[in-house]
Amino acid sequence: MSKAKANSKPKDNVSPTVRIYIMGEAKDVPASLTIMKAIEYAGYKLTRGAGCRAGFCGACATIYRKEGDYRIYTALACQTMVEDGMYLTQLPFVPAEKAKYNIKDLSPSAETILRYYPEVARCLSCNACSKVCPQDLSVMDYVQYALQGQIEKATEASFDCVSCGLCAIRCPAEIPQYHVAELVRRLYGKYIQKYPETLDKRVKEIEDGVFEEGFKEFMSMSHDEIVEKYKARDFIDQKKK
Repeated sequence: MSKAKANSKPKDNVSPTVRIYIMGEAKDVPASLTIMKAIEYAGYKLTRGAGCRAGFCGACATIYRKEGDYRIYTALACQTMVEDGMYLTQLPFVPAEKAKYNIKDLSPSAETILRYYPEVARCLSCNACSKVCPQDLSVMDYVQYALQGQIEKATEASFDCVSCGLCAIRCPAEIPQYHVAELVRRLYGKYIQKYPETLDKRVKEIEDGVFEEGFKEFMSMSHDEIVEKYKARDFIDQKKK
């Protein structure tokens, strides 16, 4: 995050405002903004710690304190609203070493997890990781599943992880939970998940240009037309298939 030359003073006719502290510097910003938008409003240019801006990429991990509150809070800057008296800073990178491996040489087992991430054996079951997760995942549970070699359960529990790293920052056992989650999902995809019977057929249809006309039609439509088409789409009841 770097300071731009833009004027950091509040713009006219904007009310109400709150006072926040960005990297220790006081800024008055509209109360209707997210942390990310407030940082930019205050004149900062986000060169790191910004991505999809919708809460799905995990790039904007943020820690903050509130005035008169001793606790440290964690969040994603793109989905958290500013509050008066908020002292904040962003974490564009989490220093957690990622293991290197060839997935083809591994097996979906507890031994594999412990070989590449032996830290999981230090888990204290304190649940601090789950409490800070902006996705509300049961992080402690998937770490325990991984430790037990229950790869499928670990995959299901960690499926919505966006690798923001906040869990690793708060972990007293210094476990890189989000890297563990990535490994179990890769093991599941390689060795446990069933190969879709229709995948090869659909790939061939794409290569043969079966959907080209549909793509052209879609690209020529207006935003409103796309919305209406989306609303009118056919739903497939997966339970009946």
